[in-house]
Amino acid sequence: MSRRVVVTGIGVVSSLGTGKDEFWKNLIAGKSGISKVESFDTTNYDRHMGGEIKNFNPLKFMEAKETKRMGRASQLALAASELAFLDAKVDYHRINPERSAIILGTTMGESGVFEILNRSWFEKGLDEVDPFLISRNTANLLAVNIGLHYNLAGINLVIPTACAAGNYAIGYGYDLIKEGKIDFALCGGADAFSRIAFCGFARLYAMSPDICQPFDKNRKGMLLGEAAGVLILEAEEIAKKSGLNIYAEILGYGLSCDAQHMTIPSEDGIARCMENALKETNIKPEEVDYISAHGTGTLQNDKNESLAIKRIFGNNYKKVAVSSIKSMLGHCMGAASALEAISCCLAIKEGIIPPTINYQTPDPECDIDCVPNVARKKEVKIVLNNAYAFGGNNACVVFKKYLG
Repeated sequence: MSRRVVVTGIGVVSSLGTGKDEFWKNLIAGKSGISKVESFDTTNYDRHMGGEIKNFNPLKFMEAKETKRMGRASQLALAASELAFLDAKVDYHRINPERSAIILGTTMGESGVFEILNRSWFEKGLDEVDPFLISRNTANLLAVNIGLHYNLAGINLVIPTACAAGNYAIGYGYDLIKEGKIDFALCGGADAFSRIAFCGFARLYAMSPDICQPFDKNRKGMLLGEAAGVLILEAEEIAKKSGLNIYAEILGYGLSCDAQHMTIPSEDGIARCMENALKETNIKPEEVDYISAHGTGTLQNDKNESLAIKRIFGNNYKKVAVSSIKSMLGHCMGAASALEAISCCLAIKEGIIPPTINYQTPDPECDIDCVPNVARKKEVKIVLNNAYAFGGNNACVVFKKYLG
């Protein structure tokens, strides 16, 4: 069986807004979700900025007793799932649980819970550690908690391919529906801000002191963010019969592994990933209208992604629009490519390409069309969503305007 797969619902919780409408309004306005870190004291660090979600109230999306078994990442993921259901106007009771899947990506899992456990052990001793903390700590709970909430007893999986994990989750959901194994999937990614993640990226000297400037000559690094993004994927014939709104069609995806360096992405690996995606979907480079870049704002990532785009698109590389929404959100780790997938779907639906903000000085090594600072109205039919991760896990998902 080979079925068409479409996106019928979108849920997002981010530093740029909660819900599709607020997120998109701020995204195309070029607003920044970056602020001073407030969830812990950064006095002893030389970096103090990040894409934190302020004033998130999980009780708007779940019962109090549920929050007690969840870490923040699970709460964000469940909130995004609830928003996706509301957006799609889908009654989850109508879903056959055995023909469904929940597939989420993450980088850190429930690192915030681990942080609490570790601090409790250090400050009070082992006997004072809450024994239930360990049952809230494992990464698989991001998907498990959603399954428990909605009583969806089908495939339940977390994919931990770090900063490309959202794309991997969408790709696997696409495969399952296309092959007729399921009809419905909640796919995306979630990661919460934590001292552990902040400390790790700070020690890599990868973080900017103030703003994220992808593709700018004077870029100083990435900024850490937190978010959850969930997309509802359905078989096209079922969505069409049900009269559901369809944002976009997923044509397929490409994967590659650099097998080269733990933190520096490879031009060859990025190029092979896009090449595999185009080959899988029978799309020619000249048909691509927009690339949602991984675009972290680090020196090597942006340089190598630009070189890979030039390799794939040849002399026409300046004709394809490329932007990085990480300039506004920071790097939301396992949620990053899920949010970018949502942005791709909305760009197709609305005919607007979000900008790369904070762009000031052109870089000859990154001389792509990065849609600097201001959103651009343009009909968008074919989009590539690029995502790369530590260790060289690369994933590129292809979205297409749904034409029936």
